[in-house]
Order: sequence, then structure tokens, then C-alpha cells
Amino acid sequence: MTNFALKVTRLGFSLLQSVSPRIAGKAAFRLFCVTPSTKPKGEKAKAAHAAGAAKVAGAERFTLRLAGGGRAHAYRLNGGALGRRPRYLVTHGWGSSGAYMADIVTTLAATGAEVIAVDFPGHGRAAGRMLHMGMAVKAIAAAERRFGAFDAAIGHSFGGAALMVAAAGMLPGAPAVLPEKLVLIGSPSEMHWLFKDFGKLIGLRRPAQQALENEVHRVTGRRLEAFDASGAAGAIQRPVMIVHAEDDKEVSANHARRYAAASDAVRLHWANGFGHRRIVAALPVLDAIRGFLAEDDSGKHAEIIPLFDLPARRVSL
Repeated sequence: MTNFALKVTRLGFSLLQSVSPRIAGKAAFRLFCVTPSTKPKGEKAKAAHAAGAAKVAGAERFTLRLAGGGRAHAYRLNGGALGRRPRYLVTHGWGSSGAYMADIVTTLAATGAEVIAVDFPGHGRAAGRMLHMGMAVKAIAAAERRFGAFDAAIGHSFGGAALMVAAAGMLPGAPAVLPEKLVLIGSPSEMHWLFKDFGKLIGLRRPAQQALENEVHRVTGRRLEAFDASGAAGAIQRPVMIVHAEDDKEVSANHARRYAAASDAVRLHWANGFGHRRIVAALPVLDAIRGFLAEDDSGKHAEIIPLFDLPARRVSL
């Protein structure tokens, strides 16, 4: 949001909340859920998107229908092969897409696994301009309905938090999607801070801020403070790996520490130096994820059978 647009937005909300804090809160929630343009901005972003899209160009594509309305998009690699193979789900962060997760997708596909990458509503190839946690969880549930249970799920930022919310079955009326393992990369452990920061950004006063948070409850069926993914990490009784960089400027490293403190089943892997975005394409991170997923229950590594020369297909995003 440009400085001019922010000033206009603040002025509008100042006037609106003077008339009705409740209406201002509802309007703020809608604004919060508006997704950014799917077109990359800047030469670096355009190059990264083009490279990622090229890597998943040969994937099968699917439309996923969400319960209650809305659609998501999915890519699938190594689908339809005979014999049992692991099935992995990959989810992206806010303003991202499956194409930006291409390094993780192809790294996992190289092990022989069936890999599904989801574009949430309003992202990538999925239609719409709105997304909230409830819609993301429904997209994850739609992926499980279409492709079957997942052996593991890997998510970045918002997508990682959505995986944990889905795994814990936090949303009323939405069935839990509980893979055998979870990997969360640069993911927030709770969302309250994000709504507080957003409210401050647009100049909400306390009554309108409360109305904004009440709207979360109305739409999702859960109060904002109930979305505690770190607590869920300790409750689901599954192996979880948290990958985070202490230099992450978008999601504080304290979120990773909260996850790690939740359970002995949570493994914390620091990927310092890769920030919030480059972390999804960093070779040490890709190797750590592949190793974690290859471990059996005893912590030993199962055999990995590569399908193609992985290094030649990697790209820095």
C-alpha cells in the first residue's frame, strides 16, 4: 500500500468508525482478506516466478472445489503411477503460489513421491481476490478429498500455519487433515499480532479493532486467540520440523521458539541467512526437509530413489 493510499484508507476508517465501529471492523476484515495481485512486480520477482512456473509446467493441474463455495488450484507431480509411494502436500505463503514453491516440489518429486502443490484462493492459478484462514483450511481439506491422505505436508509462512490449523481440526465443521509428518517454514505460531499490527496500520481505535477480531470469530467459528498453532503442534502427536531463520524480518523467530517449546516431537532447524523468502529455495533447507521426511519411526533414513538429476532443475527464488 502506497503512502497516499494508506493516508486515504486511514481517513476513510477514521470517519467510518466514528459512525459505526462494528461496520468499520467488518470493512477492515474484508480489506485484510483482499489478496495481492498474482502478477509479480519487479524484474527479480518476474524472473523467479517464470523459473518456478517452468519447473512445474509439466505437472497435472486440478481445480479443487471448497466446501461452502470457492475454488483452489492444484499441481500434481508423479501422479497415477503404480505401486505405493509417499504422498506429500505443499502449501505457499500469503501473496505467493505453488510456482514459488517449485524447488521444494521438485526436490520431493525427485525422491519418487507423489507431490501436490496447492494454490490457495486468490493466489497463483486460483480464482478470486479473497483469502482467510478458513478458506485455506478448506482448500487443504479439498486436496485430501481429491488425492487421498498425505504422508507429510510442507508449508511456508501462512501456508504452514494453515497446515497446523487443519491438522489440529481447529475449525468447526472442517474435518482434520492430519499427515504423518509436518514441516513448517517461516510460519507464524499465532495470528493475534498480525491483526493488531493491521489495526494500527489503518488507524483502528479499540472498539473497531474489537469488531475486526469479532469478525474472525463470525467467519471462521473460532476466536482469534484460539488460533494457537504452537499449542496444536504439541497436541497432534506427530513429528514436526520447524524451519526458520533468525534474520526473518516478516515472521519473528520467536514463533519458531514457541513451536519448539510446545513438544519434544517438534524439531527446530535454524536456516539463518535465508530470511523469509529465500528460505524456500535454500539448498541446506531442501536437504534438511528431504532428510526429515526420509526418516522412519526410529529416526533412520529410508532409501531415496531419485527420478531425475535434481541440481539441474533447482532455481533460486
